[in-house]
Amino acid sequence: MFTKKTVRDIDVRGKRVLLRADYNVPLDSKGTITDDYRIKKSLSTIQYLLDQDCKLIICSHLGRPSGPNDTKNSLFPIAKRLKELLNRDVEFVPDCVGERAEKVSASLQPGQVALLENLRFHPEEERDDEAFAKQLASLADIFVQDGFGVVHRAHASTDAVTHYLPSVAGLLLENEVDTITNVMINPGRPLVAVIGGSKIADKIDILYRFIDIADMVAIGGAMANTFLLAEGIIRTTWASKV
Repeated sequence: MFTKKTVRDIDVRGKRVLLRADYNVPLDSKGTITDDYRIKKSLSTIQYLLDQDCKLIICSHLGRPSGPNDTKNSLFPIAKRLKELLNRDVEFVPDCVGERAEKVSASLQPGQVALLENLRFHPEEERDDEAFAKQLASLADIFVQDGFGVVHRAHASTDAVTHYLPSVAGLLLENEVDTITNVMINPGRPLVAVIGGSKIADKIDILYRFIDIADMVAIGGAMANTFLLAEGIIRTTWASKV
């Protein structure tokens, strides 16, 4: 059902691969990962690429950092957890572009993995900056998009980077798209849609779609406050603090 090319459709053997993952995972105040689900779900694509003797460079964002010194949003804890899950070394690179990243990329051997520091430490990431994307692209031969939660964004690591590298989808992205497409086209019954998060603007279209096809829609997370406010269940002053 997936209509785009994936890692299975091109020759990646021995190539340097820039993998865009979604490692925007929750951390506690001590920097400990409280839910590693997204990291675990990325393993199928990572293992496929490693089985092809790829030199793997992974990039991701985490949170909304205030700048490059915002250590609470560093991807270092993710590198440690990924090392445990893969049972192999994962080199953490303290920047995602620049001399250090370039040296690591050039020195990687087949089957080795590096994780770049938070993309959003550079404001150019969210600006979809071409020069920044070109720097990212210079680290690899192929770009693999595997972050389903970020594919709708026109950022440097999701959009502009594809102007400079052959680009395909990862296995997780393929699976996520197939799953949601099946639900939309041929859902099992009863169908209950559970939608959460904080930004209703990103989800309003899919909410309307689920109202049409689902038997029940359950809205949770911070987004639920918008509906509670509209129903008069909570007050504006209280809702603004949630």
